[in-house]
Amino acid sequence: MASYVLTIDQGTTGSTVLLFNRAMDLVGKGYQEFRQIYPTPGWVEHDLEDIWASVLAALKQALCSAGVQGSDIAAIGITNQRETVGLWERGTGKPLGNAIVWQDRRTAGRCAELKACEGKNVEGMVRQRTGLLLDPYFSGTKIEWMLRNNPEMDRKARSGEAAAGTIDTFLAWRLSGGRVHVTDVSNASRTLLFNINTLAWDKTMLSLFDVPESILPEVRSCCEVYGHTHGLGLLPDGIPIAGIAGDQQAALFGQCCFDQGEGKCTYGTGAFMLVNTGATPVASRNRLLTTVAWQIDGVTTYALEGSSFIAGAAVQWLRDGLKMIRSADEIEALAREVESSDGVVVVPAFVGLGAPHWRADARAVILGITRGTTRAHIARATLEGIALQIHDLAEAMQQDMGMSIAELKVDGGAAVNNLLMQYQCDILNTTVVRPRIVETTALGAAALAGLAVGFWGGLDDVRQSWQVDTIFRPTMDEKCRQAHLDRWKSAVAKA
Repeated sequence: MASYVLTIDQGTTGSTVLLFNRAMDLVGKGYQEFRQIYPTPGWVEHDLEDIWASVLAALKQALCSAGVQGSDIAAIGITNQRETVGLWERGTGKPLGNAIVWQDRRTAGRCAELKACEGKNVEGMVRQRTGLLLDPYFSGTKIEWMLRNNPEMDRKARSGEAAAGTIDTFLAWRLSGGRVHVTDVSNASRTLLFNINTLAWDKTMLSLFDVPESILPEVRSCCEVYGHTHGLGLLPDGIPIAGIAGDQQAALFGQCCFDQGEGKCTYGTGAFMLVNTGATPVASRNRLLTTVAWQIDGVTTYALEGSSFIAGAAVQWLRDGLKMIRSADEIEALAREVESSDGVVVVPAFVGLGAPHWRADARAVILGITRGTTRAHIARATLEGIALQIHDLAEAMQQDMGMSIAELKVDGGAAVNNLLMQYQCDILNTTVVRPRIVETTALGAAALAGLAVGFWGGLDDVRQSWQVDTIFRPTMDEKCRQAHLDRWKSAVAKA
């Protein structure tokens, strides 16, 4: 009997493959980076063949590390960088050009043009239908740009020779030997082309961006068998491809945030906070995103989402730009050399401010420096800046939902930083819970795949396997907390 679920966690800079057993223990892991392509400032691309090669390399590593054979795998789950999108030939699977990455800003002018349509309130219409904002972040304007700027790609798209999709779709296509062209509702809800109320591709949005529906994948739930492996070599034919969710929704599921009001924050290159809002989409008054969290057995769960573009990337800047540290994991020890940031505030708006501010023109600032400021103060203030961005998201979410967030579950690379997590807890005045397995994105996709094939019996099995590592409780007094928030608010206004 097959003993493991395999997850492909396809990220922005690398691909990770993980193996989980029935106790939801991580028993094998492989990782492979791939090329980042920057054709011109503000543009970011990926070669789909690079991504596929990285997945195969990570897959081989994971199997070897665990001593597992392909026949031991019960199901495959997929989780992915969400808004990155590409096109390929249906007949050969050959990419028709590079994928455009979620970070890419080339369609900023097009978004501004649509927002400025006099008397039409295009963005209001977009929000009502998709839950999203008009921003280059999302896939719709990326596909429009590719078709407008590549006549051959456009011809093949309109003749039925091309298939399009986010990275989950591309991986399912390759895993199945070109037999499956699917996406799930969570990834579809990030495209600007999907109606989160009707749960179908939206003809008005398709017309707005002149995207032919024929190139788009079939939209399915997050937890079902979409197809089976075929012709891979590394894995035998017939393994079910059985669970798909975008990375942040997968992390919400992996954190067992199954009930309304439960939320998580993932600290990676950026930071992403999602809160389960239940069976009804909540329209944000604070420019947060309304998104599909998951769909299982015909029941759809929604979430509010806010993102900070820079989190772990701020630590990388201290390492690579200022040379303050040699490795990212040194920042906690450096920051602990001082008891406070001593009035120094870092707003890490290197590429603008995300929700709820949505200020593309904002830039990073460091305020409050004196002759007594040391690199330790700047390190500590950088960690605080990461957490203060999350405070703004949490405050906006609580206002939109009309309820408080009792606790916040955390994951991602920076979640192992105890100083950051304690400050996050203090500035939110909310309990912060870190699980034993911080690879919750992959865990969520594994759970969805395992549930689809009966590897686990139900949500209770998943919930029972989730284990706490550390609980952080607030210790900062209210006067001190408010002083931090006041300094932050003043600094953001100057960014």
